[in-house]
Amino acid sequence: MAKQDDQFKKVISHAKEYGYIFQSSEIYDGLSAVYDYAQNGVELKKNIRDYWWKAMVQMNENIVGIDAAILMHPTTWKASGHVDAFNDPLIDNKDSKKRYRADVLVEEYCAKIEAKIEKEVTKAAKRFGEAFNEKEFLATNGRVVGYQEKIDSILSRLARSLENEDLDDVKALIEELEIADPISGSKNWTDVKQFNLMFGTKLGASADTAMDLYLRPETAQGIFVNFLNVQKTGRMKIPFGIAQTGKAFRNEIVARQFIFRQREFEQMEMQFFVKPGTQKEWYEQWKESRLKWHLSLGMGAENYRFHDHEKLAHYADAAADIEFKFPFGFKELEGIHSRTDFDLSQHEKYSGKKLQYFDHESKESYVPYVVETSIGLDRMFLAVFSNSLVDETLEDGSERTVLRLPAVLAPTKAAVLPLVKKDGLPEIAREIIDDLKFDFNVIYDEKDAVGRRYRRQDAAGTPFCITVDHQTLEDQTVTIRHRDTMEQQRVKIEDVRGIINKEVDMRAWLMKM
Repeated sequence: MAKQDDQFKKVISHAKEYGYIFQSSEIYDGLSAVYDYAQNGVELKKNIRDYWWKAMVQMNENIVGIDAAILMHPTTWKASGHVDAFNDPLIDNKDSKKRYRADVLVEEYCAKIEAKIEKEVTKAAKRFGEAFNEKEFLATNGRVVGYQEKIDSILSRLARSLENEDLDDVKALIEELEIADPISGSKNWTDVKQFNLMFGTKLGASADTAMDLYLRPETAQGIFVNFLNVQKTGRMKIPFGIAQTGKAFRNEIVARQFIFRQREFEQMEMQFFVKPGTQKEWYEQWKESRLKWHLSLGMGAENYRFHDHEKLAHYADAAADIEFKFPFGFKELEGIHSRTDFDLSQHEKYSGKKLQYFDHESKESYVPYVVETSIGLDRMFLAVFSNSLVDETLEDGSERTVLRLPAVLAPTKAAVLPLVKKDGLPEIAREIIDDLKFDFNVIYDEKDAVGRRYRRQDAAGTPFCITVDHQTLEDQTVTIRHRDTMEQQRVKIEDVRGIINKEVDMRAWLMKM
């Protein structure tokens, strides 16, 4: 756990040092769990969003996008169940006066047991070498099996208690496991209580006439209330999907782990409308499709796993998470949910308007079922960033820090470096910049020795460095250096665009799906 904590601290520090993420309002001591995306961060975030949008919308003829407003009629949230049921189970420590999510405390306890399993696997792999069979070891090693059974038992009981709203048993579980306050070590807990997560606001010119509203806690409802508008104007035939990216807001009491859990965050969601009775088939298809999208980025299949929900939301008949191995363990990255017809039926009920689809083939009208894919853009950012940050020891014994971002997502695709700041080299470098900037985000860097500039660009995540030297004056060639391998090639200036494009073109990456 200490090693994980150290790595996570490096991630947070590196994100600030290289212009990816700043604490919001930092000069005023900041706001808890609110962050600003800096000059490199905003580019990486945009590239992740674009990569999702192209795969989800542009590459699917039957999926279209919308951008619904953050403010919605308050009855929306009554219909969706958020007013009555959008709660987290919270518990206070009487000694430290700190408040925690009760379910998170239990999950973190289980994460520590998972760390023990990983430790056993690492030791066994080292002991048995190439003959090591991890799958067989996990299934047969007595200690590991015992650890896993304990995890399963704890999480099963937690899910059952939350589903039955038995908050007394959630507290009893925390006490039986002897879970202590992470800060003070105290085990003096209050009862568990539910807390609604929505932010309230007002709409109107004066306090007397203002309407009470909520900042949306999810983007999905904007899709549901526009279902019929999109279907009719787009002449969409079932099955079809509506996608959206945008901000959502949740008054998280326990918002930690950097940008993993924030009060203001961004979602990338798609609601896929299907004929009742076909939802399970589509659910399985979207599980497979979404995992392929993640794997196309090359961040290691071993870092992903599915977690099927034991506790289903009241509207769902199937649900699973794609979990990613963050520095603090496997956590939810994306959810795939079969939501039945709950959402559209509820909005029909509360609005008094029909939200049904007329099937011209079967000559029947019905409320479609929905299969949802929902991924947190900020969490995806953290997954990409934390997975890419590596400290390497090179052959000569020196060390470098490199941010191995997938090239397709990197904020800056290339840095152009004149070897010296004279002899016409800066002018040629500027000409290369002016030529490439129509296709790629590129930067000019002339400060420090070229080796130091290489290291700086490695740490910033730039896939290519293009060095202009005195030979360039003679034959119009430059040195292009690859971030990950540090390989250097001498190429013609006119070939640079093609070399970069081959590595960063979104088409090539998405073809891996």
